[in-house]
Amino acid sequence: MKTSLGIWALGPMVTRFVPGGYQPEHAGEPTAVKVRRAVEGLGDLMDDFEFHYPAELSHENLDEVRAALDGHGIYTVCSGLHLDPRFGKGALTSLDDSLRADALRLNREAAELAADVGAHMIIWPGGEGYNYPFQVPYAEVWARLIDGIADAAQALADRGRLLFLEHKNSEPAMKIHMGNVGMTLHVIHTLRARGITNVKVNMDWQHLIMNGEHLPEYAALLAAEGLLGHQHANSGWGTFDDDNMVGATAFMETLELALELRRVGYGSNGERLGFDLYPYTEDQVAAVKRSVLQWRFIDSVAARIDEPALREAQSRKDAVAAYELVYAALGA
Repeated sequence: MKTSLGIWALGPMVTRFVPGGYQPEHAGEPTAVKVRRAVEGLGDLMDDFEFHYPAELSHENLDEVRAALDGHGIYTVCSGLHLDPRFGKGALTSLDDSLRADALRLNREAAELAADVGAHMIIWPGGEGYNYPFQVPYAEVWARLIDGIADAAQALADRGRLLFLEHKNSEPAMKIHMGNVGMTLHVIHTLRARGITNVKVNMDWQHLIMNGEHLPEYAALLAAEGLLGHQHANSGWGTFDDDNMVGATAFMETLELALELRRVGYGSNGERLGFDLYPYTEDQVAAVKRSVLQWRFIDSVAARIDEPALREAQSRKDAVAAYELVYAALGA
């Protein structure tokens, strides 16, 4: 399975308590420099990279970034509306029509750039939500959100590219509208009813874990619907978007996910395992490398599980027999 990396893993690692970042030496570092650092440190462990528009990638720095990529690809261009302070109270859901028009324009530009470079697009509407009860007229902002996503999706469809939707329950908006897989499917099926069929799901693992959404179950269900579009691999404690190294926590869930991805043939049609990491205090390239290597180990364990025997155990819902097979694959 080919890989991709969100270049935001190589930033200053800011938090609201340390606004300059835990690694301030990377503040102001141009995107091309980050890319070069990743390419030199990761080599063939990473196939492609992912960028936010316009903060990390635009037509203005495209040539410089491509040179730094040194033959590696651009897999996704991500909407960067949540990075713009103008949209602190919503972009696609803004009730200020002129502000919303600017958000729509920026997303269309991101879609056009994605098509120009042969990439797909991700919309993670993290700023589309509310912080207090009584703050927003729900039906109206939801209509604006879906219409705004439809606008970008259609621009991508016209160029033969896909849109991946990524949900999260909180941060930066305290209550993000598209906060779970069900809400994401509501958006997708609403768009399908309008004839827009190029939208799939980006599973950010920690976003699901935060919701108690079991990774392998949702991967299997989305694949059955033809909606399993992309993966953002990471781990965490489950209460915040930690974006820790793959396999650091939630090990068994990640192992079962690896098995389900094998079962559905994920990767056989060019899908990537994207790494979405935020190594606050660790060496950034080393944390990415460790994540790739740990994923390879986890995937190799999944490959060693006796699949016919597991299917038979699952036909009886026999958890004891299933775990005997899993631990045998781990060497027990």
